[in-house]
Amino acid sequence: MATRARRGPYICGIDAAMDVVSGKWKSLILWELHHHGTRRFAELRRGLPGVSEKMLIQHLREMEEDGLVHREVYREVPPKVEYSLTEDGISLNAALAPLGEWGTDRIRRIGADQVPVNGAVTAPR
Repeated sequence: MATRARRGPYICGIDAAMDVVSGKWKSLILWELHHHGTRRFAELRRGLPGVSEKMLIQHLREMEEDGLVHREVYREVPPKVEYSLTEDGISLNAALAPLGEWGTDRIRRIGADQVPVNGAVTAPR
């Protein structure tokens, strides 16, 4: 696998962290894999309303190259591919947890609606 050019130099640790989570869908992919475990591509796509197939493929490839996501290919017909978090993905997701808590509080503060995910509808409190 080719190594990506994104290897610094960085100004600070936040710069290096944002380098691997930049893009709308990467943090949501981390969340989806954390909360639901190993997922197939179609399951990920259903769990992330609004993501295009192209963008999901692109982000999964970048996250695999960055060591955040493990891609397991099963040699069967039809081919089966599963995605899961690596140790780096798990630790990054843990580091993002306080940011998620801040965001949840913000949703409540401003009275924003949330997108229904997996059949659950959440509303501001």
